[in-house]
Amino acid sequence: MSVYSFQAKLSNGEEISLETYKGKVMLIVNTASKCGFTPQYEGLEKLYETYKDNGFTIVGFPCNQFGGQEPGSNEEISSFCSLNYNVTFPIFQKIDVNGEKAHPLYQYLREKAPEDSDLDKSGSLYKLLRDKMPALLEGSNIRWNFTKFLIDQNGNVVNRFAPTTKPEDIAEDIKKLLVK
Repeated sequence: MSVYSFQAKLSNGEEISLETYKGKVMLIVNTASKCGFTPQYEGLEKLYETYKDNGFTIVGFPCNQFGGQEPGSNEEISSFCSLNYNVTFPIFQKIDVNGEKAHPLYQYLREKAPEDSDLDKSGSLYKLLRDKMPALLEGSNIRWNFTKFLIDQNGNVVNRFAPTTKPEDIAEDIKKLLVK
């Protein structure tokens, strides 16, 4: 099994198989429009523009499970991304990433990479979660918006990056996979 086993709906409602991205390095990100990490859209778009012609893509999955920071409709989210950050990578419909209603793709991602490889336990996000939302630190839960999963050309999960990881800090990992 790989990420290619899953389907999801783009923001326009079109259902596609992630097999569409077979042979590409992928960065799968749960996003939100009203989050302190929302400016990461800019870095994500820059990564996408830099490497898309070399077999790389980013897929964004809006999620409203973290402080209600993605309240808009799928159309509003898509418009926000385009107008504010010139996002051209695929944005999918809003999904849940934790809990009983978590999208099957995210259940799989959490199983394959249960921990953020670089979660700063002295950082403000960790302290907020520890003090106010400790359940998000349990098990394989997605900790917050902008958790990133790096996927190789065969659909395998390579790494999970914390929400605080800036997109540009993942560039070297992407380049290593693109060389193979």
